[in-house]
Amino acid sequence: MSLPSYPLATSSWDDAEHQAIQRVIESGMFTMGAHVQDFEEQFAAYVGSRYCVMVNSGSSANLLMVAALRFRKKNPLQPGDEIIVPAVSWSTTYYPLQQYGLKLKFVDIDRDTLNYDISALADAVTDKTRAIMVVNLLGNPNDFSAIAQTIHGREIVVIEDNCESMGARFNGRYAGTFGIMGSFSTFFSHHISTMEGGMVVTDNEELYHIMLSLRAHGWTRNLPKHNTVTGCKSDDPFVESFKFVLPGYNLRPLEMSGAIGIEQLRKLPSLILERRRNAEKFLRLMKRYSHLRVQKEIGESSWFGFSVIVESGAPFTRSDLVRLFSRHNIEVRPIVAGNFAENDVLRWFDYEIHRSLKNAADVDKNGLFIGNHHYPLDKEFALLQQALDEAVALGSTS
Repeated sequence: MSLPSYPLATSSWDDAEHQAIQRVIESGMFTMGAHVQDFEEQFAAYVGSRYCVMVNSGSSANLLMVAALRFRKKNPLQPGDEIIVPAVSWSTTYYPLQQYGLKLKFVDIDRDTLNYDISALADAVTDKTRAIMVVNLLGNPNDFSAIAQTIHGREIVVIEDNCESMGARFNGRYAGTFGIMGSFSTFFSHHISTMEGGMVVTDNEELYHIMLSLRAHGWTRNLPKHNTVTGCKSDDPFVESFKFVLPGYNLRPLEMSGAIGIEQLRKLPSLILERRRNAEKFLRLMKRYSHLRVQKEIGESSWFGFSVIVESGAPFTRSDLVRLFSRHNIEVRPIVAGNFAENDVLRWFDYEIHRSLKNAADVDKNGLFIGNHHYPLDKEFALLQQALDEAVALGSTS
């Protein structure tokens, strides 16, 4: 099978990442160590958070966030507590919530931004609401000012799934830092890649210490001597080597991932800049096609990818676009997981749907997305234009 002419994802590695891997190989230390710690400190500084915990994936980062809220001392999330979620996101936004017994309330998205419909969110919040999962979709930050106004005066905790939106900003502040915790992903197709990997950032010391323990078996070994989980550790490393205090996991990243992350982080500003330049060209191109709707930017998107939604009454269908994109060797996927509330897996969930999910249903039925990259996409956009022109011509002859 030939490679796509316009792929969804490409590597941003060069010799710097290869040399970073080689340094780890030569060190003989492959599991979580000094490189991971260095990357955590640099990433926290980059986004403006006090703490960062690196894990083996963005999915694990979401799991770690939810687990940390379960085991904090004051107002922990309990089974049956209600958490509001957007109807469009990736599966592992939702799975940790189900696994910790929370009740999910699905709320519709805005038809243009693809993030929360702010009015629907405000209407969904009740005295039963304990938490809100905010998902910044396809690089686009939410309107955090509106969300803050919605929950003002209420004891509602906000966490962010920012796995698709590294580098996005709202009012000058990085997405992923508005909630009490925020998750990031460094999977191959994301803004930076460490092979597999993810991070959680927070300013809360207790949650940070809980995550350090949960990340590695729930033991005390990786906690500082004075910590919020056990109080004070013994100075005897033998005593602390296999001392378990929380029901944790093994979510540890590899040293290679930390070393690669350091090199990728140096490139991140330029990677985001090129993605934003491509977005400007994409938006200009799409103005030619009145039957197609694209994502409306909130703040400064980092443009993970480009959504395309076929409007009602268009002379062609999404299936037509998928077929034409395939003919032109343009790689295409649904918009994240579409309307997640339509998936069979929900038979395992405790959930409710708030009012209507009509915009999520529209995205699910009529939407798709194509890739964005860290280099100019002039040739790729020329292919895209050819495919879209053929769709328009198809409609005019039907």
